[in-house]
Amino acid sequence: MAKTQPDSCGLGPAFQVIGGKWKALVLWTIRTEPRRFGALKRLIPDISEKMLIQQLREMEADGLVRREVFHESPPRVEYSATELGVSLDDALGPLAAWGKMHGANIEARKPQQG
Repeated sequence: MAKTQPDSCGLGPAFQVIGGKWKALVLWTIRTEPRRFGALKRLIPDISEKMLIQQLREMEADGLVRREVFHESPPRVEYSATELGVSLDDALGPLAAWGKMHGANIEARKPQQG
């Protein structure tokens, strides 16, 4: 019997690992080069330190992000996108293009809060 839940279209697993406000932005930021925590915090200034830590841990657990510890003095840690993370970022590209194309129209339709 075929699965009839919303996940059956494939979006469920994708949204499960990329859900939330920050993960797509973190993934986009580390896609092309490894970044240290401080650099990520500077490049995504609106995210709290606690939230960035949480998002990185979840993304590492999901296999999207690689955390590499360099045993130096002082210790250095870098985050980079895994092959799975890069493939997800590739899949998000068309969604981002759609958002750029239609974002203003969507915002204009929202009721004004006063």
